[in-house]
Amino acid sequence: MTTSTRGAAKVPAVLVLEDGRIFRGRAYGAVGETFGEAVFSTGMTGYQETLTDPSYHRQVVVMTAPHVGNTGVNDEDPESARIWVAGYVVRDPARVSSNWRAQRSLDEELRHQGVVGIQGIDTRALTRHLRECGAMRVGIFSGSALPDEGTMLAEVRQQAEMKGANLSAEVATKEPYVVPAIGEKKFTVAAVDLGIKGMTPHRMAERGIEVHVLPATATAEDVYAVNPDGVFFSNGPGDPATADGPVAVMQEVLRRRTPLFGICFGNQILGRALGFGTYKLKYGHRGINQPVQDRTTGKVEVTAHNHGFAVDAPLDKVSDTPFGRAEVSHVCLNDDVVEGLQLLDQPAFSVQYHPEAAAGPHDAAYLFDRFVSLMEAERA
Repeated sequence: MTTSTRGAAKVPAVLVLEDGRIFRGRAYGAVGETFGEAVFSTGMTGYQETLTDPSYHRQVVVMTAPHVGNTGVNDEDPESARIWVAGYVVRDPARVSSNWRAQRSLDEELRHQGVVGIQGIDTRALTRHLRECGAMRVGIFSGSALPDEGTMLAEVRQQAEMKGANLSAEVATKEPYVVPAIGEKKFTVAAVDLGIKGMTPHRMAERGIEVHVLPATATAEDVYAVNPDGVFFSNGPGDPATADGPVAVMQEVLRRRTPLFGICFGNQILGRALGFGTYKLKYGHRGINQPVQDRTTGKVEVTAHNHGFAVDAPLDKVSDTPFGRAEVSHVCLNDDVVEGLQLLDQPAFSVQYHPEAAAGPHDAAYLFDRFVSLMEAERA
């Protein structure tokens, strides 16, 4: 990615999809060129959390909400230390930030971090195209000397695809760190960082959990060196078919019957550890308004999603696995995609979505309490 941080409001910009479709607009954020996988997010708010979610590494995010940036940017809401999206696509960015917590505009933040974007295009048409044709490689080009269309398309088609991409280690912490329990410490959890959001260990800390966040390359020995009461596997980017290391660690956790909780990428890792396959969704689930049913209670939750891969597990039966019986615990009501797994013979479960509610609904916060209950039962 090459960028310039000079004013971009009137600079021409072009978005080129790998199938040859082209959208023309104006630069937003940094000026230059960038590449990634084009995906769309249906969230109407929480753009700062989306931008800083490591799961969006190497993805160009198209916002379906037409008006973006109205609440500006602050230093309290980021989910990590930087913006991870490869590029940003909006229709009508706010000209003025209007929020008492705002410290700068979204456009300024994108420029400061060198994130190339485009504004003023028909994001509805682009979203419909991605729904019909699927997520695909894309490039955004802006500046005074744009290449010709053929050259831009050729550059896009030279980029690596998301399928087969092993990205967790690129976004995860390089060194272990600890998030202390808030109030009385009740449990210790080893959290394998595959692209963790900052709010996730905070939600556990609120429940009296001391969280030891470990790199994506952590071994089973690293996990058990902290003497955990439970083990957590986080969200993250890339193709779960490449995550052989985390799968092996999770299988050891299952062998030891330690209480286990995974979200998003962690759900796919559990699926693989149990012997299920994974596959790439046509255009994925992204946003904070996805309906999911908890099949153990019948309750329907509005949930926050960010995943382009899913677990291939049967919805209509209990499956026998090397670690006991397993079943699909949650399912997306839009398309019947597996959104959660649970083992029936030992304390392990996972969900495909984000229960930490940053930014998003609070319907799934009970999952952290469910994890606590597993650790309480194991201790008892």
